[in-house]
Amino acid sequence: MNAIDPPRHAHVVRKVRGSAASDGAGVKLTRVIGGRELPDLDPFLLLDEFGTDRAEDYLAGFPDHPHRGFETVTYMLDGRMRHRDNHGNEGLLVPGGVQWMTAGRGLVHSEMPEQQEGLMRGFQLWVNLPARDKMSEPRYQEFGPEAIPVVAPADGVSVRVIAGSVGEVRGAIVQPATEPLYLDVALVPGGSWSYTLPEGHNAFVYAFEGALEIGDGPDARALAATELAVIGGGELLAMRAGDAGARVLLVAGRPLREPVARHGPFVMNTREELMQAFVDFQEGRF
Repeated sequence: MNAIDPPRHAHVVRKVRGSAASDGAGVKLTRVIGGRELPDLDPFLLLDEFGTDRAEDYLAGFPDHPHRGFETVTYMLDGRMRHRDNHGNEGLLVPGGVQWMTAGRGLVHSEMPEQQEGLMRGFQLWVNLPARDKMSEPRYQEFGPEAIPVVAPADGVSVRVIAGSVGEVRGAIVQPATEPLYLDVALVPGGSWSYTLPEGHNAFVYAFEGALEIGDGPDARALAATELAVIGGGELLAMRAGDAGARVLLVAGRPLREPVARHGPFVMNTREELMQAFVDFQEGRF
């Protein structure tokens, strides 16, 4: 895009509603990316929303399980989750906290609730890694709520900047491979905001509270709670909340445009690499 050209308005390319699923030791959740309707959105492989105040829905947690070849991003809204891995790392995710884990060549970890009752709510996003980074050393970027900047870019709009930037404010998470944007946007009833997306990134908006309108003019489309909008057509994204306000995730990443060989907790580029991941895990090389 030429620097003198005005940005093009983005619009909703398609809408997807999450479906009921379970993972780990039977934790109930809503799968939004990674299901039949939207298997992936390069570089994003999966988006799960978990949210319940029924302890039996989450107490079993996610016992020890392996990962290789991608990243997991866990964002807690309510509740507490303890993670441990076989490399000696341990941490506690609290409300408003974020963990961006790069599995790289492989690790085995657990994610277990640290509460017996009350609301447990949050998201897990899987982000693919380029071929050159799939066998890198595992690492964590973990931040408590106090480390996540909050900005008010317009009247009635509050944004938690997890990754990427809003104005001059940058999020705590940095990942050069996909240059991700991850924003938690809250709008008061009737509140509106426009944001210029990174050029060339794939983007989505997921509404998890209230409802809103995405896009400008005749291309604007309504988005209800638990719906995801795949965004395309331009960089300038306009949103306006409905009468009850809205809260959404706005996420974008640079697509990798590489082959994906995927099964369960392993994401590689070829079937041979995928088979090797299973062998390495079974032989204790994670």
